[in-house]
Amino acid sequence: MQGRVEWTEGHNMTCTNGAGQSIEINFEDGPSPMQLALQMVGACSLADVVVGLKDRSFTKAWVELDSTRATTSPRVFKTITMVYHVVGDVPLKLLERIVSKSHEKYCSVSHSMDSSIVFDWRVKLNNSEA
Repeated sequence: MQGRVEWTEGHNMTCTNGAGQSIEINFEDGPSPMQLALQMVGACSLADVVVGLKDRSFTKAWVELDSTRATTSPRVFKTITMVYHVVGDVPLKLLERIVSKSHEKYCSVSHSMDSSIVFDWRVKLNNSEA
């Protein structure tokens, strides 16, 4: 995997992967690098959930994230709480198993972070907390 991050001016940067795909970020007016890192944990794990539910009938899926960070530099994540929401005809036990496997094995982004981070998660199926 390869990438490049280039400062373009002011607070703007272009992030480009090895395939030439890019995203523009502004670290003052847009998400900060730490906010992006948190969101990418959610995106990685939610991708696991969506793939795991590919044979099921669901209409919406999202994950809400909350975190705490150290108060001194480097202000690393201390905790990350993830609440997964799925709307559809999905067995609760299946959803819980898929989310659990994402955290145990599959989500490369969360596994690339410091091992001292405490991850906590729960699921809400059809807007009901499990």
